[in-house]
Amino acid sequence: MKVLPFTILYPDNKSVIAERIEQPHFYPHLHRHDEYQLTLVERGEGMLLAGNNMHAFKAGDVFLIGSNLPHLFKSNPEFFAADSGKSIKASSLYFNIKGTIGGLFNLPEMKVLKTWLQANQHGFKTDIAQCPELPKLIKSVHDAVGLDALHRFLDVFTSLQNLRHTERLCPADYSADLSESEGMRLGRILHFVMQRYHTHVTLDEVAAVAYMTPQAFCRYFKRHTGRSFVTFLNEVRINEACKSLTQTVNPDGISEAAYKAGFNSITNFNRVFKSVKGRSPRAYLAEFQSVNTYQGL
Repeated sequence: MKVLPFTILYPDNKSVIAERIEQPHFYPHLHRHDEYQLTLVERGEGMLLAGNNMHAFKAGDVFLIGSNLPHLFKSNPEFFAADSGKSIKASSLYFNIKGTIGGLFNLPEMKVLKTWLQANQHGFKTDIAQCPELPKLIKSVHDAVGLDALHRFLDVFTSLQNLRHTERLCPADYSADLSESEGMRLGRILHFVMQRYHTHVTLDEVAAVAYMTPQAFCRYFKRHTGRSFVTFLNEVRINEACKSLTQTVNPDGISEAAYKAGFNSITNFNRVFKSVKGRSPRAYLAEFQSVNTYQGL
C-alpha cells in the first residue's frame, strides 16, 4: 500500500475546503496531504490507519489528522461487497496553515489557536459526545461564503480547543516520514485484520502477511503501534462486538456478539471486554441504554 501524495484543489474564493461525502466506502488508498483534516464520521465503520497507529472508527467519531500524516480510513469488508446496500457518510474540513490561510494564523490574535494546532501536530480522535455542536458548526462552514466562512471556521476550532477528552493518533515523537515499504506493510496487516478478526488468527499467519518471522513481527508491531498484536486484535474484536450489541435494528445478545467477533469463550470475552472498555458487557449496555450520547447521525 503505497503512501500517495494527495493534492487538495482550492477554488479561487476559498482558503478552507468543506467537504461532505456519501458513497459506498471511504477512499481506499493510504495517502497524505499538506492540509490538516478534520473529519466527522456520520455513517460507516472500520479502522483508521494514521501514521504508525490504528484506531477503530464508527458513526459519531471525530478525527483531526495532522499535516502530511499518512492515513487511510479502511471501511469494513462489508462496505465493499456488491449489493450490500451499505454506504458511508462524512463531513470534513481541510486547511493548510502554511498555505493561503497562513496569514490568518500569523496574526497575534491567532497565537493560541496556532500553538494548540502545533501541540496536536499529528492529530487526535474524540467523539461527538465531547462536542455535540460540531455537526452544525461544520455544516455552517460548508454553507457559508466569503468572510462568513472564516468566521464559521474559527467557531469550529474555538469549540475544539475546549475538548477535555482526546486520544492521540500517534505518539508525540512519531516522524511522519513513513517510507513506502512501511506503508505497504502496515496496510497489508490492517487489511488482513479487517478480513479475519472474526476467525481464529495465528501469529504465524499475520507474520507471513508482513513477510517476517513471528518473533520479528512481534517486535515490529509493538515498536510501530505501541501495543502488542494480540492487544490490537482484541481491540478490533471488542469494537465489533460493541457495534453488534448496540445496533439499532435487532441488536445481538452478549453471547452472539462475542462469537461473531471471534471469541470462542464467554468467560474470555467478558475478561477482554472489561480490559478494553473498563467495564463488563452488561454494564456497557446499561450505560448505553441509559445515556443517549449521540443522536441524529
